[in-house]
Amino acid sequence: MDNFTTLDATAQADLVRRREIRPIELVDAAIARIERINPSLNAVITPMFERAREAAARPVGRGRFAGVPFLLKDLLAEYAGVRFTEGSGFLGEYAPSEHSELVARLERAGLIVLGKTNTPEFGILPTTEPRRFGPTRNPWALDRTPGGSSGGSAAAVAARLVPMAHANDGGGSIRIPAACCGVFGFKPTAGRNPLGPRYGDLFGGLVTEHAVTVSVRDSAALLDATCGPDLGAPDWGRPARPFADEAGAEPGRLRIGFTIVAPNGARAHQVCSEAVLDAARLCADLGHEVTADVSPLVDWAATGQAFVLTWSAACAWTIDDWARRVGRQPEAALFEPLTWALQERGRRHSAAAYFVARQEMQWAARRMARFFHDHDVWITPVVAEPPVPLGWFASPAEDPTRALRRAGEFAPFTWIANVTGQPAMSVPLSWSAEGLPIGVQFVGRSGDDATLFRLAAQLERARPWRGRVPSLTTPT
Repeated sequence: MDNFTTLDATAQADLVRRREIRPIELVDAAIARIERINPSLNAVITPMFERAREAAARPVGRGRFAGVPFLLKDLLAEYAGVRFTEGSGFLGEYAPSEHSELVARLERAGLIVLGKTNTPEFGILPTTEPRRFGPTRNPWALDRTPGGSSGGSAAAVAARLVPMAHANDGGGSIRIPAACCGVFGFKPTAGRNPLGPRYGDLFGGLVTEHAVTVSVRDSAALLDATCGPDLGAPDWGRPARPFADEAGAEPGRLRIGFTIVAPNGARAHQVCSEAVLDAARLCADLGHEVTADVSPLVDWAATGQAFVLTWSAACAWTIDDWARRVGRQPEAALFEPLTWALQERGRRHSAAAYFVARQEMQWAARRMARFFHDHDVWITPVVAEPPVPLGWFASPAEDPTRALRRAGEFAPFTWIANVTGQPAMSVPLSWSAEGLPIGVQFVGRSGDDATLFRLAAQLERARPWRGRVPSLTTPT
């Protein structure tokens, strides 16, 4: 049974389709791995095993991933009748009465949800250490962060508990944990996946839904299964052909620029810089035109301030929204100190200041678009240093926002793609001498997810990573 879990989701679905394996066998194998490995990781915080077994016993239909085990991040994606916390004690034992549209589409694709994964409170930090559930541990080094906010999902996929898991991204929350855990993390173009029925957009368009996966082809095919507007949403246009086809197509000769200098002027850690340089050399070897030391002409300081203002206003909105939904009065003791401090900051800003921030971010998007007249892809580090020890983001009582400043130091490269809405991905191309994964970020032109999938598949063929797994996954 353990051997099945080394396959990606596409391969598992093919076995089900050919009737070489039954969905219940895949589900039981994944549950057995979760029960064996999760106590070391704390990645899965809400098991749904009996529901999963019941689903696996029914006809699974003809969906692309029929019968394949899957995990949901416990943020945004609501599953009817199952506890939903967003990493916060404030939500108590709240359970929604209906699926979010994304969850409905995931189930229509045939995926069988085994449980919910850990996330920091409201997805604020690039680590996964919520007060309510405790830290998720990186499967490559149990004393290190798995990244965040999709750290539970990334750790679960890295440990091959499941071949892919739901994730979302408002400032790097797909790409950062993918980089820290050595899996593939793709943030689609803004608006590509649905946010309904509860939301229209989130945080002024910063937040995007998708997944972390073992393989590029899984990510592409999953996006085919979930993308497109839901009821009442604007239609941002559909891809010319399935993304799964793009993952098997040649990218042609791309114009690729790269940098190892963060927007704040700091250089990334040597191992992260070397990973970018190595990726640039690999792209050149594959025939692409590669240009060093190039970055968009964006006012990084002003745009960064606008981003933080928007996030703080969004934190205040999040608390007000949940207070309304659960019928509970917010107070500081019910939240982590950073969350409360951030929402207090958000309440000090006027509506006018919010719209000025939106204007600044829209201007940055226009400047980025000019850069992509001359480049097809931009390469940067994902994080500025290898996965840091757990506890590194802790904030003392007298300085509750220290974690936010440390987040800016750790992950200064990812947030701009949320501001501009562009597709971006973390590709697991390097590992440190200590055996820690070092992901590399590739940013694409807005709306051009296809080029990134084509390039990612080419990189995967040239530098395969699928067989590289942490030692704790080996059966004892």
